Amino acid sequence: MSGETTTGTELPGMTATPGVKNGPTGRPAREFDAPAPLDQHGPARIIALCNQKGGVGKTTTTISLGASLAEYGRRVLAIDFDPQGALSAGLGVESHDTTTIYDLLLGREKDTRAAIQRTSVPGFDVIPANIDLSAAEVHLINEVAREQILARVLRPVLDDYDVVLIDCQPSLGLLTVNALTAAHGVLIPLECEYFALRGVALLVETIDKVRDRLNPAITLDGIIATMYDPRTLHSREVLERVVEAFGDRVFETVIGRTVKFPDASVAGTPITTYAPDHPAAKAYRQLARELVARGAVA
Repeated sequence: MSGETTTGTELPGMTATPGVKNGPTGRPAREFDAPAPLDQHGPARIIALCNQKGGVGKTTTTISLGASLAEYGRRVLAIDFDPQGALSAGLGVESHDTTTIYDLLLGREKDTRAAIQRTSVPGFDVIPANIDLSAAEVHLINEVAREQILARVLRPVLDDYDVVLIDCQPSLGLLTVNALTAAHGVLIPLECEYFALRGVALLVETIDKVRDRLNPAITLDGIIATMYDPRTLHSREVLERVVEAFGDRVFETVIGRTVKFPDASVAGTPITTYAPDHPAAKAYRQLARELVARGAVA
């Protein structure tokens, strides 16, 4: 994101100076200030990263955004809520022969803290998952208040963190409904590609149903455009349509497409550590600052 800004409606924590350049979303490009340190930590705000389409950047965003928030002094807990376990692998933490979110959901482990693992980033922790989680929906289907099990699991540790990020699986099944029921807000990573755009309306409808029936407090914190390639007309047109449809709910920060993301995943470390000066790392730090400026995170 460019550091050039222009006058207009401004968010707290935003540096504004007259400028002439618009960002990829067609709005004035702005630079958000680094958030002030926190005097105390907790209780955490829970944010679910959802999109029923796979490959749109949910896991990459959870890892990179969590690491960026931790760099700014926030205590972050990431929940791997996808049986593929990509979040655990991308953070280089053990997900086999260890306590996972599956054990907590089924009550095999009562102490939530027993499943928490440290990552290489100070202040950034994770509860891992593995393929066992794929059986969770079958086991939970007959449970009383089955949609609220994750919320009960997380409750004992909320005072230890400032934000909890839930990396949801690419579906709208019981696990994702659990995440939405536990969450205070939802972030939708959206690949700048036509088929990814088609599913957003269905996801927003699901969020509305959860708000109506299970979690009246849930809000849509915003849509994050990912895998953006300014060289292609298709990417530019999709981003334009998203902004037309959702307006200010689309984050001004746009995440570009780069091979550095899979490279960082293979290394088991966030891109903010793997390539700290890369434009993608800078974009996720900008996203973290914008999230704080919008009030979605303290």
